[in-house]
Amino acid sequence: MAVMPAITSPMTPSPEMEVKTVDLPYEVRSEDYQPLTDPKNVEKFLNDYFADMPLMARIAKCESRNRHFNKSGEVLRGEVTPLDRGVMQINLHYHKAAAEKLGLDVHNIDDNVAYARYLYEKQGAKPWMSSSACWSKFLGSEVAKK
Repeated sequence: MAVMPAITSPMTPSPEMEVKTVDLPYEVRSEDYQPLTDPKNVEKFLNDYFADMPLMARIAKCESRNRHFNKSGEVLRGEVTPLDRGVMQINLHYHKAAAEKLGLDVHNIDDNVAYARYLYEKQGAKPWMSSSACWSKFLGSEVAKK
């Protein structure tokens, strides 16, 4: 189950300053957004899960049109690259082993978005550059340039 992480202060603490962690008032879990076969529910889930990084919700809209499942109820595969999976279109060839090392199954929507968050924190928006013509028009200042 993916959980929205706590938000910490980006400042470097001085010896007299205490670092505080802010706990969010709720956990963002897909089970609270049923049915997930409805893209509108998936969109609500993504907007809440990625509230701290809204570009990721926009990327999901461009990558999968906010769908984690296809019409047959199977996990969505990429239209261009069949190895891309789920709402964030995580490519199995490049990311399956790393996701598994983290204990994540990208076929599960909670794990799919958790791995996408991990990727974004490591690489910025680079893994989704193939759809950048769609999502880059939203807010260029949100695109991490790592």
